[in-house]
Amino acid sequence: MAFLNLAHLKFLLDGVWWTVVLSVLAFVGGGLLGFVVALGRLYGPRPLRSAVGLYIKLIQGLPLLVLLPLAYFGLPSLGLDVKPLTAAALALSIYVSAYLGDIWRGCIESVPRTQREAAECLALRWHQQLLHVILPQAVRIATPPTVGFMVQIVKNTSLASAIGFVELARAGQIINNSTFEPFVIFVVVAALYFALCYPLSVLSRRLERSFHVAHR
Repeated sequence: MAFLNLAHLKFLLDGVWWTVVLSVLAFVGGGLLGFVVALGRLYGPRPLRSAVGLYIKLIQGLPLLVLLPLAYFGLPSLGLDVKPLTAAALALSIYVSAYLGDIWRGCIESVPRTQREAAECLALRWHQQLLHVILPQAVRIATPPTVGFMVQIVKNTSLASAIGFVELARAGQIINNSTFEPFVIFVVVAALYFALCYPLSVLSRRLERSFHVAHR
């Protein structure tokens, strides 16, 4: 029976790196799509608002473990060559977009109506109101929950192992298959996840307290 050694630790750190890479890709892709979702839900014509609302309900109602195989096995059936990283990033981006879009929609709606009325009194056009009045305030409101949701993104990357992507959780499984030391290995894996997620949780709480203090 093999024991945990430096080569195993290096493999786990490689898993940490790919977890971070996948998390960043999911956040950026999901954030861009989520912004479009939020604007479409708020300012689109009625058919678009209904379609976006259905999209949010559908994606939030599907487990990520369903979206991942759909991306990995479904796209090749259309003639596309998809790598595990690409499929995982795509599935996570779609998943994240539904949640961030809903979060950001609520944050935009929480900007006081008086701010919009003041912008209208200044004869600002719709896009000027959005860019110069509404979004700057909505960004400040949205920052704490967005940072907090990043913790969920990091943890959900572990599900990418279902399609063969080797991130931190999958790296731990591979090492365990050769060492048969599950307790030691997954304690280390848990510690690495904690090191990734805890600073984000602390940052989210501090931002939330700062936001509340600023509005007293």
